[in-house]
Amino acid sequence: MQNIAAARLRSQAGDLNSMISSIRGYYGSAVVGRILENHGKDTQVIHNYETVAGAIPIPATLSLELGRVIADKQSNVSYRFVSDYPFRGRAPHVLDSFEQQSLASLRAHPEQPPLILAGTSGTASQVRLIAPVLMSAACVACHNSHPDSPKKDWKIGDVRGLQEIEIHDEVGTSLWSFKYSLAYFLLAAATGLGFILLQRRQNALIRGMNADLADANDFLASVSMKISHYLSPQIYKNIFSGEMEVALRTQRKKLTIFFSDIKDFTALTESLQPEALTELVNDYFTAMSAIAIRHGGTIDKFIGDALLIFFGDPDTRGSTDDARNCLRMAVEMQHALAELNVRWRKRGLEAPLRVRMGINTGYCNVGNFGSSDRMDYTILGAEANLAARLQAIAPAGGIVVSYETYALVRDIVAGHALAPVHMKGIAREVAPYAIDGLLDQDGRAMQVFSEHGAGHDVFLDVGRIDAAAARSLRGVLHQAISALERKV
Repeated sequence: MQNIAAARLRSQAGDLNSMISSIRGYYGSAVVGRILENHGKDTQVIHNYETVAGAIPIPATLSLELGRVIADKQSNVSYRFVSDYPFRGRAPHVLDSFEQQSLASLRAHPEQPPLILAGTSGTASQVRLIAPVLMSAACVACHNSHPDSPKKDWKIGDVRGLQEIEIHDEVGTSLWSFKYSLAYFLLAAATGLGFILLQRRQNALIRGMNADLADANDFLASVSMKISHYLSPQIYKNIFSGEMEVALRTQRKKLTIFFSDIKDFTALTESLQPEALTELVNDYFTAMSAIAIRHGGTIDKFIGDALLIFFGDPDTRGSTDDARNCLRMAVEMQHALAELNVRWRKRGLEAPLRVRMGINTGYCNVGNFGSSDRMDYTILGAEANLAARLQAIAPAGGIVVSYETYALVRDIVAGHALAPVHMKGIAREVAPYAIDGLLDQDGRAMQVFSEHGAGHDVFLDVGRIDAAAARSLRGVLHQAISALERKV
């Protein structure tokens, strides 16, 4: 704003200087000159014209009068007409450094433009403009002949003195000229400030809401993780992805059902302390659940020491692949159980765990059973009961399947038929099959020997033993056979 004010003052000073110079020049040539030429004897042209009747002012006095009138109308404007050759009887004006330098410069080069000195003091801006006062023909005739003139050899074009205009202005005055712009900017600033405050308030509100949502999400994630331990991974995934509707609905599907039970579990509970029994059962179910999930089985529930798993819902690869995956799972569970027995024996468990397994394939109702307050995703039907019945007739450490399942897996397993039986709750005669083992790539049964009892615990999977281990194991078995023959 100071720069703008200074530029405006320079322009104003230049205009005022030009105007006074033009008026003085016009007055000197068109008035004073003509009077002196025609009526000079009757009309005097003097500086003290006010004291002489009929006299008129000289051009310099006119300039001073004009400057005084302008200064009266404009309090921020001052005008001076100064010379280092004042007439006798006039008080001399003491030139300051700027005036002295300007006078010397203008006398050396009178054709140069007016000299300007601009400055600021606090909030005020000021401009001093100095222009030369050039001697015209009328001025030369008057000054060279006037008795009070201190110099008698003036020439046309000489610089007699200085015409100085000084204008000062406060920044506030300049600012007021931009009142409408300032009002607009103030309104824009107020609007912007209000918008910023509103945005900050909204941001604070949004941050609070985000924090609440983050806390709620953390809580829901924590609850979700806890709930996931109570559901089969497939069921949990379908519910929380929105693929499964939580409602009392069921559908009929062809499933392969697996049922397992620990032999003589009741006697085991009587021989172990509750803490040791809990640890053993949890180890057992953890290992079995991991195998089931790896093969794609849906874990329905744990019933005491029993385990119910089904294949074919909610994800299925077809009845044949579902049955094969179920059977491979059962075989791997028997192998894992043998490894668990070794670990448990080291902890002091005397009798190894032996598990019976039953598998059946057939149509069941699967979905949400229960009430609107408490639901259970499970299966219901005679085929599920048949899997439990097959488990009951299976030998300890063995797997028994129905004919429907055996027909789907016969190309990957070796098995033999058992005598047809009538089972409780099953109207038809059942033809069960005992699984001897899986077939290798050459179509031969992978032999597994399993025998458990007091003082012995034998599990031998020939297909998983390499040549080096076979040689070492054969020596141990020969020694065991020799010891047994002596025993017999």
